[in-house]
Amino acid sequence: MRTHLIILFSLFTAIQAYSQGTVIRGKVIDAESGSPIPFANVVIKGTSIGSPTDFDGYYEIRGQADSDTLVVSYIGYERKTKVYQKGITQTINFQLQPESTSLGEFVIIAGRTENPAFPIMRQIMANKNKNDKRGIPGYEYESYNKIEFDIDNITDKFRQKKAVQKITQVLDSIEQIAGDDGKPILPLFISESLSKFYFRSNPKLQKELIQKTKITGVGIEDGSLVSQLIGSSFQEYNFYQNRMNIVEKEFASPIGDAWRILYDYDLEDSVYLGDEYCYVLGFIPKNDQELAFYGKMWVAKEDFGIKQIDATMQPTANLNFIERIKIQQELERTSTGAWIPNKSRILIDVSELGKQSAGVLAKFYSSNKNIQITEPRPTKFFERTIELEEDARVKDEAFWEANRHDTLSLTERNVIAMIDTLKNIPFIKTWTEILKTVARGYVEVGPIDIGPWPFLISQNDQEGIRLRLGGRTNENFSLRWQFNGYLAYGFDDRKYKYGFGATWIANRKKWTTLGLNYRNDLDQLGIQPDPINGFNNGSAFVALTQIGDLVRPFKYERIQFNYFSQVSKAFSFNLSLRNQKFIPRFEFRYRTDPSDVSSALASEFTTSEATIRLKYARDETFLINDNSRRSLGTLRWPSLSVAYTRGFKGPLNGTFDYHRVDFGISQRLKMGLWGVSFYNITASHNFNDLPYPLLRAHIGNEQPIYTNIAFNQMEFFEYVSDSYASLRYQHFFEGFILNRIPLLKRLKWRLVGSANVLFGGVRQSNIDLQVRQDELNNDLPFFNTLDSGKPYAEVGIGVQNILKVLRIDWFHRLTYTGQPGVRKSSIKFSFGISL
Repeated sequence: MRTHLIILFSLFTAIQAYSQGTVIRGKVIDAESGSPIPFANVVIKGTSIGSPTDFDGYYEIRGQADSDTLVVSYIGYERKTKVYQKGITQTINFQLQPESTSLGEFVIIAGRTENPAFPIMRQIMANKNKNDKRGIPGYEYESYNKIEFDIDNITDKFRQKKAVQKITQVLDSIEQIAGDDGKPILPLFISESLSKFYFRSNPKLQKELIQKTKITGVGIEDGSLVSQLIGSSFQEYNFYQNRMNIVEKEFASPIGDAWRILYDYDLEDSVYLGDEYCYVLGFIPKNDQELAFYGKMWVAKEDFGIKQIDATMQPTANLNFIERIKIQQELERTSTGAWIPNKSRILIDVSELGKQSAGVLAKFYSSNKNIQITEPRPTKFFERTIELEEDARVKDEAFWEANRHDTLSLTERNVIAMIDTLKNIPFIKTWTEILKTVARGYVEVGPIDIGPWPFLISQNDQEGIRLRLGGRTNENFSLRWQFNGYLAYGFDDRKYKYGFGATWIANRKKWTTLGLNYRNDLDQLGIQPDPINGFNNGSAFVALTQIGDLVRPFKYERIQFNYFSQVSKAFSFNLSLRNQKFIPRFEFRYRTDPSDVSSALASEFTTSEATIRLKYARDETFLINDNSRRSLGTLRWPSLSVAYTRGFKGPLNGTFDYHRVDFGISQRLKMGLWGVSFYNITASHNFNDLPYPLLRAHIGNEQPIYTNIAFNQMEFFEYVSDSYASLRYQHFFEGFILNRIPLLKRLKWRLVGSANVLFGGVRQSNIDLQVRQDELNNDLPFFNTLDSGKPYAEVGIGVQNILKVLRIDWFHRLTYTGQPGVRKSSIKFSFGISL
């Protein structure tokens, strides 16, 4: 009897334990980055009992099985197992290592008439416009964004570097952040921002009002520029676009119009995500060097919208310095039927530059709440694309505790504490200041910036060795006023040159400034900016032209007043009043009375002119960086500019009366598979006959360095025009051609094509006006002009991304090749870090 009771009691105990069941909870993260891995499969080995991880990497499993082993797997990661205990509630976390092997291929079973993924893909394309958020007339939401930058791949060799050993106290503690299976990382920067995001589709406009920011970083201050960059405007990734701009490159979307050409697909499964029945589609690129993704997407059966997507850049893509880009999104359906991301996570892994260097991890997280479909707000509301609340940078811990979408994890709190420790180490402070100086070109000394340091010393044939010291006030001095000045001295001409000025920022919202500047210095003909484009990105080329022999140099004394106002989001107005005295340091004469050939000759003159410049750029975006404003260019539409200049004779000793108009249009064109094109069209007409220093001398380039602001086969001061029209065109094929040549694609070279055309000339009455001999009948230097109807033309073909930094172009001159000394062809070099 007693034996039976013991058996019954044991059986009852076993049944009770079994009825309580096994509960396993945990989190799955990336072992290298520490980021959660959503959508991973966690199952009990040999069974179907399991659960996928949610967007934050968490899972929970309830159930019984004979096996005592958990298996975690996900595309792009090594499979991992752990043993669990039966009958209890427990926590088991996983850290998965990314796979280093190349991608496999999808296998299509023989005999099938069609890949079963293709009918689903066709439905995705058929419903694409309906599901794309860009079709919603108006919507808005609250957006929380978190960004973290870390140093990763910290090897023993890296630790042994003399400079790194100075921060050993921090390195000794980073293992706590990594965890048992992960790799240690050294945090550099973490930020949070909360903003309101607004959108309207017709016309397409968006606005972000940043309400609060919090920034902790080594060498990065909580300035207005950084506060704007960390908002949701720069974390927008929409797979419904054919191409997605990431790190300034165009990536092909797996649901773009060219899906059949670029991707292979596999119907892997069908599952429920909450109440939504979804197809699970895998995708991989067909070309191993295409800027494209591999991964999975969960497609809602109801309307074929993307419910979830996990996309990773293929490891062999033609991209420099970037090992991995991973985008994970969770979307929700709105009342219009379109889908809007409610959570996004982006990981960018920057590779090591050398064997003994470390890499960098950039992690971005966005959470969108209170998504509302609204009536489109008026277009005037969108005049400023990014706006920062006045108290956005004021520290307020209570605000973050109440409004943060997700609480900071223990790891993130440790990261903030470690950054605070790191940036207070004297060695780090010193190097932070050095790097800031190199990047900005100025040394910051309280409220004053001293520089720019690249112009500290130079040499030319007029001044010999030239020393220059300058400075400006910064935002620590005033957010309304900025003063600047410099003093230079030439050791050969023994002359001082100097300049000073002031700018008043009258309105920061509609960016309105007034400035007054005075300069007394040297310059040369043929290197003057035009009223439309200025020098754009050619400042380095211009600086090089100031070294060595100057072309027709002159001294000038100039006072200039500028007024600028961003009248609306697209339209800006600029007024410039300038008085300049021209004192040539080369042989030059003009007649004091152009109508009398016997009138006296002179060499010096003064111009008094006013220029009005209007610009229309429909979707141009700006960032305000303390006391300056930076343009990020236009996204889709061309930028149009027109300028009118009126020269006055008499006022302020003006020597000439004249009228001139200038016109310009430029645009960046996305060409899909074929790359990206840039064009710039300019035209000008001078209505009056003037001495040639007041006409347009087209910028030539005799240097071996390539520049996009010059005609690269034209000599310095080779051609002058009083009326002209020009086209500069460049096309970047990226990897479209060379990626498809087997022996070349491993080099990751990229092809570039260029074409420059110039129509111009000087009318006969203007040529007759020019003086060709001085008072003693000595011949004076003259200039060449283009023939009417015959353009100057040159073409170029180049290869960029050689050794990741070098670009080599071959340029060939097509016209005006018979003149003495003309270079028909030449090789040009340029350097730059390109992703």
